Amino acid sequence: MQSVNVKGLDKPWTRITFGCWQIAPSGGWGDLCTTEEADRVVKTAFDGGIRAFDTAEGYGDGESERRLAKALGSNKDEVIIISKMWPDAKLTLPAYSERLDNTLKALGRDHVDVYLMHWPSDEFNNPANAKKMVELMVALRDSGKARTIGLSNYRAADLKRLGDGISEFVVNQVPYNLLQREYEGETRELCQKAGMGYMAYSPTARGLFGGRVDAEALRPPTRQQYYLYQEPYFSQTKPALNLLAEIAQELGTNPINVAVAWVIAQANLTSAVVGSRKHQQIQEVCPAGDLQLSLEHLKQLNAVSDQFQKDTA
Repeated sequence: MQSVNVKGLDKPWTRITFGCWQIAPSGGWGDLCTTEEADRVVKTAFDGGIRAFDTAEGYGDGESERRLAKALGSNKDEVIIISKMWPDAKLTLPAYSERLDNTLKALGRDHVDVYLMHWPSDEFNNPANAKKMVELMVALRDSGKARTIGLSNYRAADLKRLGDGISEFVVNQVPYNLLQREYEGETRELCQKAGMGYMAYSPTARGLFGGRVDAEALRPPTRQQYYLYQEPYFSQTKPALNLLAEIAQELGTNPINVAVAWVIAQANLTSAVVGSRKHQQIQEVCPAGDLQLSLEHLKQLNAVSDQFQKDTA
């Protein structure tokens, strides 16, 4: 699988990262994944060549981290593990250190490769507090318990409050796919200038690009609440879905892989985060990490994406 080198990491980062939100109980995905399913899907991702795994303390109150560690077993030091801190910790080094120590205990490791601030938080609307957050995250990195640090869901206004501290972070994890592109423009430009790549989550539009629209697929609240599953947007997705199917047929692959490959081909993209509780789905998507779309296919996909933006503006 294709990979990239990221400053501060001693291992290459695969262009597909396995997202671990679904492998533990949560408000977004419900309590659908058994411990056996979690174990199997993580092992399937590893066997398929994925060497980066994204989790968070907020995914099942640490259960995602624990299940990930158990499934990886002796392989957990061979991969990049990304975890995230919820932004409700007090702005003190002991409070931040406690959160990271809890994550490391759950993971059974002495360090995490990338440690992200999960959300901007209203508290960080104050530039002084935002800069204090940077100072504390840098201290965690300097302690050696986090090899690198990053952000998640940070927009241009949030990034500007960080001042020169923006250059301390290596990635910004944001929702990004063929039809969801609000993190382009100024936000991406600021990140690119600071040397901060994108981790794109929801590259498959939470399964929409794979045609997952039946009653079972729509059970999780995170799909029910996702705007692309709702009108008037849902009806407008048909041209993109049709094109993904056409290109997939030409290439002998599936629409999900085409959608993920489009994301990987975009500017300033470090890795696409793909999650599932079903090992078959992860097995099917792993080849997207090596799928090269032609310039003509990219042109067609860009055109249908641009038209969606216009139609739903």
